[in-house]
Amino acid sequence: MNDNVTIFDHPLIQHKLSILRDKRTSSKDFRDLVSEIAMLMCYEATRDLPLQNVEIETPICKTTVKQLAGKKLAVVPILRAGLGMVDGMLRMVPSARVGHIGLYRDEKTMQPVEYFCKLPKDIEKRDVFVVDPMLATGGSGIDAISQIKQRHPKSIRFLCLIAAPEGIEALSKAHPDVHIYCAAQDEKLNDKCYIVPGLGDAGDRIFGTK
Repeated sequence: MNDNVTIFDHPLIQHKLSILRDKRTSSKDFRDLVSEIAMLMCYEATRDLPLQNVEIETPICKTTVKQLAGKKLAVVPILRAGLGMVDGMLRMVPSARVGHIGLYRDEKTMQPVEYFCKLPKDIEKRDVFVVDPMLATGGSGIDAISQIKQRHPKSIRFLCLIAAPEGIEALSKAHPDVHIYCAAQDEKLNDKCYIVPGLGDAGDRIFGTK
């Protein structure tokens, strides 16, 4: 496994993911689960954020405690499915700013087409977490990260729920400096570039549009 790829094996993440995959899971439960898994993944993906000493006063006395250094984080979902992961991320890091990148996959070429990009004005001062439930071919993730890199952020990390080996390989090759965090690595892509066994179209299942 690439050193820049982390596949989570936490029991809570795996349990929630098993329910997420089930085709009988309702849109409401699906949304809740995506948010909960994103929150658990955020906890692990922020483990190496820098800390600084801060002096505070407890009800008993003054003391020195640890706080995040700078607190300059940004969450950037790839629209539209990535929106489902934002609330879970913000529960863990409420001070994070949120940007948006809109991409859709051309059904003939299977390549991403960008239609929207709005990022925090001070993105160059922030550690960025790009979120998208599925990493299939890697095209959308590669393009989104390329767009963000043009604004020169401090760092970029990519979080997804399920990844295909092809997507991990493509994203790692295109952006070797970006750490990839996945709740699960699945078997393969099928001839329609859907992840197998996967969970279907994450956007449709989150928003109940299919």
